Amino acid sequence: MKIIKTPNKTKKTKDKKSEKKITGKMISFQFFNNILTGLIILFLILSIYSYFSEKNKNIDEVTISNLVESIKTEKVETIEIKGEQLSIILKDGKEQISKKEEGSSLTETLNNYGVTPEQLTKVNIEVSNPTGLGFWAVALAPFLIPIFFIVFFIWFMTRQVKGAGMQAFSFGQSKARIIDPKDKKQRITFDDVAGVKEAKEELVEIVDFLKNPKKFLDIGAQIPKGLILMGAPGTGKTLLAKAVAGEAGVPFFSISGSEFVEMFVGVGASRVRDLFKLAKQAAPSIIFIDEIDAVGRVRGSGVGGGNDEREQTLNQILVEMDGFEPNEKVIVIAATNRPDVLDPALLRTGRFDRRVVVDLPDRKDREEILKIHSRKKPFAEDVNLIVIAERTPGFSGADLYSLMNEGAILAAREERNKVSQYDLIRAIEKVMLGPERKSHILSVKEKEITAYHEVGHALVSSVLEHSDPVHKISIISRGRAAGYTLKLPLIEKKLHNSKEFLDDIAMTLGGYAAEKIVFGDITTGPSNDLQVATAMARNMVTKYGMSDLIGPVALDDGGKVMIGGADLSNKEHSEKTAFAVDGEVSRIVQQGLERAVVVINEHRKALDNITAKLVEVETLERAEFENLLIANGITPKK
Repeated sequence: MKIIKTPNKTKKTKDKKSEKKITGKMISFQFFNNILTGLIILFLILSIYSYFSEKNKNIDEVTISNLVESIKTEKVETIEIKGEQLSIILKDGKEQISKKEEGSSLTETLNNYGVTPEQLTKVNIEVSNPTGLGFWAVALAPFLIPIFFIVFFIWFMTRQVKGAGMQAFSFGQSKARIIDPKDKKQRITFDDVAGVKEAKEELVEIVDFLKNPKKFLDIGAQIPKGLILMGAPGTGKTLLAKAVAGEAGVPFFSISGSEFVEMFVGVGASRVRDLFKLAKQAAPSIIFIDEIDAVGRVRGSGVGGGNDEREQTLNQILVEMDGFEPNEKVIVIAATNRPDVLDPALLRTGRFDRRVVVDLPDRKDREEILKIHSRKKPFAEDVNLIVIAERTPGFSGADLYSLMNEGAILAAREERNKVSQYDLIRAIEKVMLGPERKSHILSVKEKEITAYHEVGHALVSSVLEHSDPVHKISIISRGRAAGYTLKLPLIEKKLHNSKEFLDDIAMTLGGYAAEKIVFGDITTGPSNDLQVATAMARNMVTKYGMSDLIGPVALDDGGKVMIGGADLSNKEHSEKTAFAVDGEVSRIVQQGLERAVVVINEHRKALDNITAKLVEVETLERAEFENLLIANGITPKK
């Protein structure tokens, strides 16, 4: 798949200042925050208690004489007797308290004060017999409750301080996440992983060993102790490792390589020991180390973030893997997208001696992956996953998941309950280029320049023999691109020849040539095209041996190492050879531009007609574009 983008010439770069978080200050802030929280809770509780205490104090205490007077004037509604205590409720709702004489009943006391039996019958008298526990609880509550909350507050603060202090002792413990084989919600099997047939075939042996190790041990066979998954980001390495554990029904210990190394010396090695100890106790089990290149880089280079702590962690991993016995039934699976930087000791026989390459999915694999990601999505009748798979060469499994998710989001945003084919087509472009920038409106002149630029790409690609057919042209801004041309191969190929590269370079420079011919000047639009064409030409010369002048010699240094802006790459060729390489790259790019200029000059009428139509509709699909080619005397590719 090839996407030619025209970058927005008004893009701006913003410098972002990195902020450092100091662990000591964070712990201190958290500690004082806990103190403040405890004080606020204590204050609220004491306030509530004081409120009810004050409420009880507002009840009037009256004498027996006053009570007798209220009974005679028929003001009393209820009298509740609690031992020697009298709770009085008047008819107007007020509450009063009083005390009766000890050793005598309330009736006798009131009779002695001249209250007649007829007057007593008008008062509701209730007798409550409090238990001993209740009596003492009421009596001691004003003293015990404040003491209880003070003790609770001290215990709470002591616990916080202890927790902060114990964090230092937990650094050496493994932070691996464990997936229980009985947890059906998190369990993943090979049925949930589409494509990667060869990788799954390699992993079936691991599953068989974990399920039935006796079969291997009886014949003297030893399953590899370590297996490393290598592939581009998003190809499903982590998913495959989980599927092995799910198929075998064993515990799965997952950790990232960066989680071993902390600010304290020796923490990484300690965590490695703890992780392997846990895995051995749960054997048979699987240890999965994601992004192992974070700790497994070549030792002693002093470049690429190397430090003693990382090397100690790597040494401990090597020792633990060497310490396995044949019947340990613990297998280590690691994943990386940078196998070229790993230490040789890590890849030697007896450690990670089995390597599984996880490639990008082909068309059929992409179709199967799309089916898995569409299990819970309601589709409209027009959805054709075969077409979607054909339009997504180069997509990884993660990209396809994102595509299906974005399609569902687009349908939900437009208040539809089914995902249509149009949603998925738009989702492809969103994943590749970003969302439409509807607010970014090009001026009439910019729109015309962008249209000529994109049609220049499409026209050169349609005329040259070894270039791929164009599927879509658009001048609607997406992401950082003001417009784009989408071309896809008829057949996906693993091998490419020099003629295909030369045609691709010419097609990439078609926009540059169109701007130069039509407007007599160049904008900032072709900047990305120039980078792509130059990189392609340099690879032809230094990596693929496609230059007659340089010959079949590999001069690629495997990537630059930059420190402080200086290039520290160890170039194994002379300055004279470098000069010749630069000359060849320039010659190939210039030759590609000349071929693009010839095509555009020969088909200038087609360029103008197709551009006018593109300015009008803003987007041309393959069928519309091919009809325009036929109308202008150009036979489209089949």
